[in-house]
Amino acid sequence: MLTIPAWTLIHRVQVEPYLGTGPSGPTYGSAVEVRCLAEDKTRLVRSPSGDEVVSTTTFYSMPGTVAPPKSRITLPSGRRTVVIACYDRDGGTLGTPNHTEVQLQ
Repeated sequence: MLTIPAWTLIHRVQVEPYLGTGPSGPTYGSAVEVRCLAEDKTRLVRSPSGDEVVSTTTFYSMPGTVAPPKSRITLPSGRRTVVIACYDRDGGTLGTPNHTEVQLQ
């Protein structure tokens, strides 16, 4: 299995996984540092519910990264944002590296 090369993961983000809604609002897990390649690029994406949403940043990380929709993310710049969608990308027999793609607001 070919994975994204570790030397390309030049950024670090903090991921606070969304756990659900509690009596006082959204609840999150403990922050976890994730090595990634962050790309600031504005584009129109679809949320898991099918809504069109503007994504301003996408990051790519090792397969298995946990960042459910609505998770809180702190980018290297210090900006805080929210996960729109998280996808595991499997290159299969194409020879492209397996990775996780996380689209952010």
